[in-house]
Amino acid sequence: MVCFNFQDLDLNMLEVSRINHTPAFVLEYDDFEKNLAVIKQLQQDVPCTFLLALKGFAMHSVFSELAQCAQGATASSLNEARLASEYFSDIHSYAPVYQENEFAQLVELSSHITFNSLSEFARYKSRIGNVLAGLRINPEYARVENDLYNPCALGSRLGIPSHALKTLPEGISGLHCHNLCESSAEDMALTLKQIEHLYGHLFSRITYLNLGGGHLVTKKGYDLELFKRTVSEFHTKYPHIQLYFEPGAAYVWETGVLVSKVLDIVDNGGITTAMLDTSFAAHMPDCLEMPYTPRVRGAALYTGQDIPSGMMRLRFGGSSCLAGDWVGEYLYPDTIKVSDHIVFEDMMHYTMVKTTMFNGLALPDIGIWKNDSYTVVKHFSYEDYRSRLS
Repeated sequence: MVCFNFQDLDLNMLEVSRINHTPAFVLEYDDFEKNLAVIKQLQQDVPCTFLLALKGFAMHSVFSELAQCAQGATASSLNEARLASEYFSDIHSYAPVYQENEFAQLVELSSHITFNSLSEFARYKSRIGNVLAGLRINPEYARVENDLYNPCALGSRLGIPSHALKTLPEGISGLHCHNLCESSAEDMALTLKQIEHLYGHLFSRITYLNLGGGHLVTKKGYDLELFKRTVSEFHTKYPHIQLYFEPGAAYVWETGVLVSKVLDIVDNGGITTAMLDTSFAAHMPDCLEMPYTPRVRGAALYTGQDIPSGMMRLRFGGSSCLAGDWVGEYLYPDTIKVSDHIVFEDMMHYTMVKTTMFNGLALPDIGIWKNDSYTVVKHFSYEDYRSRLS
């Protein structure tokens, strides 16, 4: 008998029958609170500071809760800085390049600002006032296989390589690194070791080191003890350097879903596709860009095994006109029918922030499942589509 694993179902899980309009991103609030508790405890146990990266999660209806955990936010643009400033007092800004006409406003909102190159720092250093300035470094240590997401790929435009930074220019207070993506405590420890090897000669002159995002401290199996030991040992060696971490995903890892509905079922060449009211291209672009196959509640990935009785091999098809707007293959109950709900797991981070209205598709609702009740906090209309373009 062939065995395969289905996603375990939680008795307190979202009741999809209560979702009246799909598609919808739904934050499962109890799980969200558990993640915040983990990050809050880490900051109590060891000397480190967690920031919220808006590029990964910008659902500001829960920023008040996040501000009780994250001790600041990171912004990649003036718009992100403006939004973050409504909830956080410390704003760490970094962009690969800055817009000259926006720079003064960005500085006004920022507590820290990081420059991607020495030439850009030289261009703007007279305009930063009392804001703490840093440089992005390239640790030359790649832990991401897909170059689309790898800041340390050959020829990367992101960060200053070690050979070009023998000394720190006057006015620089910190260093900033980002090379991880949904990574482990071991990856963090090895990254820190590599930074010390390449840039340790600068440590006596800096007051902070920002290790960027990708630290998935809330994922099941993450080695929190190794994380704490690494941070504590670094602090013992360099007590004058404040360590920052700026994840986006860790706060909302496995805390929410995208709920969709089956609108049609089509067959072609022996392949069955359930056509949905959501689009992977428009609403879940990482599924096609990375690419990866998202987990589906009540389904298992098909990997060539025999198909058990009561199950079928199935793709899920998106609602845009892009030919490649589909994912699969899955093993799914053969009782599937039009109007059934399909629940895609772990859709809070790098989903809502990347959605588009390609084909004029409406963006999914944004809602919260809390205390066995569902509340829509944002519904998108024709006016949202029309106002984007001239």
